[in-house]
This record gives sequence, structure tokens and C-alpha cells, in this order.
Amino acid sequence: MSRAPLLDIRRLSRDYASGGLLGGKHVTRALDDLSMSVAPGTIHGIVGESGCGKSTLARLVMALDRPTSGSVHFGGEDLFRLSARDLKRKRRDFQMVFQDPFGSLDPRQTVGRIVAEPLHVLEGKPGKAERRDRVAAMLEAVGLAPDHAARYPHAFSGGQRQRIAIARALITEPKLVVADEAVSALDLSVQAQVLNLLMDLRDRRGVTFLFITHNLAVVDAVADRVGVMYRGRLVESGPAQAVFARPLHPYTRLLADAEPDVTRFGRPDRPPVAVAEPIDFGVGCSFRNRCPLAVARCTAERPELRELEGGPEVRERLTACHRAEGLLETNTPG
Repeated sequence: MSRAPLLDIRRLSRDYASGGLLGGKHVTRALDDLSMSVAPGTIHGIVGESGCGKSTLARLVMALDRPTSGSVHFGGEDLFRLSARDLKRKRRDFQMVFQDPFGSLDPRQTVGRIVAEPLHVLEGKPGKAERRDRVAAMLEAVGLAPDHAARYPHAFSGGQRQRIAIARALITEPKLVVADEAVSALDLSVQAQVLNLLMDLRDRRGVTFLFITHNLAVVDAVADRVGVMYRGRLVESGPAQAVFARPLHPYTRLLADAEPDVTRFGRPDRPPVAVAEPIDFGVGCSFRNRCPLAVARCTAERPELRELEGGPEVRERLTACHRAEGLLETNTPG
């Protein structure tokens, strides 16, 4: 029997209004009826190009913003139905790692104080000895030395700073960590170190990660499952390696083909997916003006995320494309 999801997002939408009194009001939908779940003890990747709603999703999961509609259930509780006191109590169970490892750390505070800050905010004020021991243990858990607690952020490299940020996120022993572009500002060798650390924390401590990035190669390397977002919606989801090996949505294929591949050096490229300015569609598929497979149905009817019928290659796979079966027939693995 499968375990209940740790994170269960149901029909989540978020609108933002802009404009003034003279210019009128314009509403932008950052998230559009998005539903997904994250199993405990897994790394669940979210990928998509800039502006697709990834960071908005992170803010709503962290209850830093409120949805226009829909719900976020964490451990079976709807976060947006909790009282302020209960939400604060719940926050120790979900923490966040931000993109900029230096900008997210207060340069005026020591590493020990930075890492211990969630203890003060969410667990009261622990005793000095308890705080020191917990900070030392957490620094060691992320590959730093206990005596690093006395130093300041400027004394560390980018990778070490991100380890400090991860230690801060883990100090309350959360069940879920939201990592929003947590390695995109790091060099490739440092990225690998941090990604190995995340996988080790998943395996040793059972931490669940919602890993948000625009880099497919990173998600392919670390994620158990992945969701592909386009213009505020999930267009494909499934086991990470299966999704990238055999995309079932034209947009996923576009992302996969855009990734550098040294094995294809000197060989003809695959036919590109047409790129055009996205426009605001009232109905139909929002990707249709960039899609080489678009037909009249794509204009008249918005595709819903659905399972495909087929063999093991489509097991646990969901896609929002009217013509996914045809793409499955023409797509070859690899």
C-alpha cells in the first residue's frame, strides 16, 4: 500500500493584479488550477522556463502568500485554514533554501547564530549549551566543522554558504525542504557537492525535498519524480529519468532538446520546436502557438493532465497533451 503524500496540492491558482487608476487593471495568472502531490522521503523536481510559476508555487507551499483558490495540504492539514498560532507551530516542519547563498545569510551574524535562528523563532529560546550542541551537530551533518559557527558568511565559499543555508533549514528537523534554484548560482563542481549532500540527507534522514530549478540535467541527476510547468500549469509529470528519456509533451521535448549534449556533437540537431511570443489564451492549450503538433482541437479545448494507456514506459506518467499518444509512437528513448 502506498503511503499518503506529505504534500498534497489541490487545484491551486494565484492571480496578481497590476496597473493603476488611469491605466486600468490587468490580472496575471501565475498558477492555474495546479494539482500535484509529493511522497515522503523523495526528491520531487519542478522544472520550467522563467516565468512559468515555479517560485510562486514555492511561496504558496511555504504559506508566504495566499492562493486565489485551491489548497495546500501538508501532513493532512490545509495550511491556509490554520490559525496564525497553528501555522507558526507547523512551520518547523517545512523550511526553505533560497537561490542566493550569500544574500540569504545576514553578514552581521555569525554562522552559529544564523543556523540557530529558527530555533529561537519556532521553538522558543533553547539553552546556550543545547543550542551550541545542535548547531555543531547540524554543521557536521552538512559537511562543515563545528568551529565554523564562530565565523561570518564572508569567510566561506559559495558552496559552503549554501551548506550553511541548508543547515539552517534543517535545524528544526523539518519533514519538507523547499529548494528554490538552490544550486543555480554555484559552479558546476560545487553544484555536484551540494546535490550529493541533498541526496544523502534524503537517504540518511528521510528529508523530503521539493526541488525547483530550470536545469533539467540537475533534476535528472537527483530527483525521484519531476513535474514540468508551463505558464502556471503542470504539462507533464512522472519518474524523472523516464520523463526526460521519453517526453510525452512537446514542451518537455523542447526543454530536453535545449540541454547541451556532448554525445550529439557534429550530428544534425533534432527539428526545433517553433518559438513564438506567448499570448494570453482564454481557452485551448497555452502551448499551441509554439507546438509543431497543434491541431484544431488544441485551439478549442484545453488539455487536462491525464494518464496514458500503454506499457511500462508510460506507467505513473501524466501529460496534458491531446496528441501525446502520437508523440509516444514517434519518440525514441535516449
